[in-house]
Amino acid sequence: MDSKHVSGEKTLLHDKVQIAAKILVVGHFAVGKTTFIGTLSEIPPLRTEETMTQAAAHIDDLKGTTGKTTTTVAMDFGRLTLNERLVLYLFGTPGQQRFVQVWEDMTRGALGALVLVDPQRLKESFAVMDLVEKYGVPYAIAVNHFDGTLARSEEELREALDLLPETPVVTCDARDEKSSANALVALVRYLQSRTR
Repeated sequence: MDSKHVSGEKTLLHDKVQIAAKILVVGHFAVGKTTFIGTLSEIPPLRTEETMTQAAAHIDDLKGTTGKTTTTVAMDFGRLTLNERLVLYLFGTPGQQRFVQVWEDMTRGALGALVLVDPQRLKESFAVMDLVEKYGVPYAIAVNHFDGTLARSEEELREALDLLPETPVVTCDARDEKSSANALVALVRYLQSRTR
């Protein structure tokens, strides 16, 4: 699939126009992007995960993560039908700085991005948010709550991440279909509000 031509693509489905929208799922290393897409995708998700090796041990900081043995090296891809007219193509990006070169291609045609953040590692989100802003992709923040993490208020999160007032902030558990879908819906509503 040519990711450059997904956004705004229209196909005739049972005599109704169906719109396919390209959405990025981004975030720093080990924040839950692959899990998020796997939880929501109505098709078996495409994953480009490889086993982590000692060669990257000094680069990929596993502090704050448990049981992580693989990492995305190109992208994740999933599909989610929101309603009879709107289908989302979900593209997950690698979270490490060494994969930044794929971002330019991934952002082409993207309507928006859902930025997953770990409330315990907020500073790691800045580089990702800088990239999303650099490529002019509107975004929402989804705070992925892991087991045992302390809840933070929306005000604290907004201040810590230096967000604009209109940027949506939602919480989710990437392993839970309902809360993940709610995060995606918050992004879609935000994108719709920008076009009115």
